[in-house]
Amino acid sequence: MSHDGPVRIAMWSGPRNISTAMMRAWGNRPDTFVIDEPFYAFYLRATGKKHPGADEIIATGETDWRKVVEQCGSRLSAPTGMKIFYQKQMTHHLLPEIDREWLVGMTNCFLIRDPREVILSYIKKQGDPTLEDLGFVQQAEIFDWVRVRTGSIPPVIDASDVLQNPERIFRLLCTAVGIEFDESMLSWPSGLRETDGVWARYWYGEVAKSTSFQQYKPREGIVPDRLYELYEQCREYYEGLYEYRLH
Repeated sequence: MSHDGPVRIAMWSGPRNISTAMMRAWGNRPDTFVIDEPFYAFYLRATGKKHPGADEIIATGETDWRKVVEQCGSRLSAPTGMKIFYQKQMTHHLLPEIDREWLVGMTNCFLIRDPREVILSYIKKQGDPTLEDLGFVQQAEIFDWVRVRTGSIPPVIDASDVLQNPERIFRLLCTAVGIEFDESMLSWPSGLRETDGVWARYWYGEVAKSTSFQQYKPREGIVPDRLYELYEQCREYYEGLYEYRLH
């Protein structure tokens, strides 16, 4: 452990992944403080996307990206005594105008998921996505930036690997980021949390009922023809990161 405050883990994921369950796992550690999608209010204000509860998210969140960066990068943002400051980060929220330099001070990790499963889950909730909405391009871009800038390969974990064997993947991930594995990551009490974003009531229904990672079951169905080209584009980025995954 370095002496400049907690290990700051930024877990970069696209939408419709297991990122909220992942936040539960980390938030259940007694030594960890979590923050939920800190750039969301900024992203909604900057893009004008019509997400459920957008007005409330913008009104209650921080819309100045510089202040969000300060919050993520500051060693003062985590409560005293916490060894780990875990950030659930969405790749598509990191818009191009946000300076990337702060990432150097983070322990950046990447949570990937098969784009077929992402797209099938997404269209159930939100209609047809664009390439930008799904975050695969941005995820690859952040990964490459971090890799070049730090001269090392940041940890990548795949959602299906996590679901098939959470303990094994968490042990590998904890080793990769230089912290002890804790059994408390494998299950948690049901319900919402104070640390959940105000959007939790729109999106976290399943997770609120959960007490551990769900058994992995491949999602039924095939990508509709109209989205096949989009799927192929996403798959290329996904496969680029998949070869680096911890397993």
